[in-house]
Amino acid sequence: MTKSNQKSALHQSESIPTSPNINPASREKIKTSRKNFLTDPQLAEKLLKGNKTALSRGITLIESSQSEHQELAEKLIEVCLPHAHKSIRIGITGVPGVGKSTFIEAFGSFLVKQGKKVAVLAVDPSSSVSHGSIMGDKTRMENLVTEENAFIRPSPSGDSLGGVARKTRESIILCEAAGFDVILIETVGVGQSETTVHSMTDFFLLLKLAGAGDELQGIKRGIIEMADAIVINKADGENLKAARNARLEFKRALHLYPPKASEWQPKVSLCSALEVTGIQEVWEMILDFKKLVDQNNYFEINRHDQNKFWLLQTINEHLKNRFYKDPKIKVELNKQLEAIENNETTPFAAAKFLLKLSNK
Repeated sequence: MTKSNQKSALHQSESIPTSPNINPASREKIKTSRKNFLTDPQLAEKLLKGNKTALSRGITLIESSQSEHQELAEKLIEVCLPHAHKSIRIGITGVPGVGKSTFIEAFGSFLVKQGKKVAVLAVDPSSSVSHGSIMGDKTRMENLVTEENAFIRPSPSGDSLGGVARKTRESIILCEAAGFDVILIETVGVGQSETTVHSMTDFFLLLKLAGAGDELQGIKRGIIEMADAIVINKADGENLKAARNARLEFKRALHLYPPKASEWQPKVSLCSALEVTGIQEVWEMILDFKKLVDQNNYFEINRHDQNKFWLLQTINEHLKNRFYKDPKIKVELNKQLEAIENNETTPFAAAKFLLKLSNK
């Protein structure tokens, strides 16, 4: 066989062009439907009645980066704000593999059986290369997602610091307005997001593993200062003895830290999300915390501090967006990046130049 007659293994035969699957009229109808999807004038009304579809649309709206959507999102938040603040917000963090999703499913299912309406805001890590996100929390929480009084919303972390979704605060407001009285906020658990989550929650729960060489490392990390409770997960089977030893180590460590402003003494407990043991004890612990902070007024003080923090964060976000959207900055930024690459300027000099330019 001559070389010209040989076919590559990657050869693709020619095919007859097929007609488009969607005719132009249907395609236009779908585009219109998508546009109306987020601009429903009754969206706020439906959301306030507890409609989960409307809640999902509302969160999609506030996560959108389009300016027209952002204006609608601001109006939606304004309508929802007076109906919010009637929940307890629980931040849940821990290293990847500690069993956060399994714990949240077991904990959420328990709360639903107690008559609670539970919203889970799970932040999925986004790839720094492709910017994609797996968004697998609904798959992992297959039982909780079917509950009528549960709502699970995975959101991509994007490029926000520590992997916390940029619009998580607004999502909390919408969930509360929709009638959810327990908000569980799961972080990526990459070690940077905890401070941000702590600034938007009432109770901060740290999940730990025993026997993973994590006990003494955890003592050195500042995260324990923020934790209101340490729950050692996977305390079952052969791991139960190691979990009990870890509980003892953490209890000793907690006594080394100064008292909290809330006057709450952080607790350490054991739990097996797989065997659904220790879940009730965790909830009782949170109820004890809520009772204490209601009595000493720390709950309200903390919420006010969170709102102040939110204000400053919003200003920072707005200034950053305005800076990068400035047409002059867009042009000069590329020039300065090229100058840095050619060793014609330093990053500090380039930054100073761009900031000075933005003030003109």
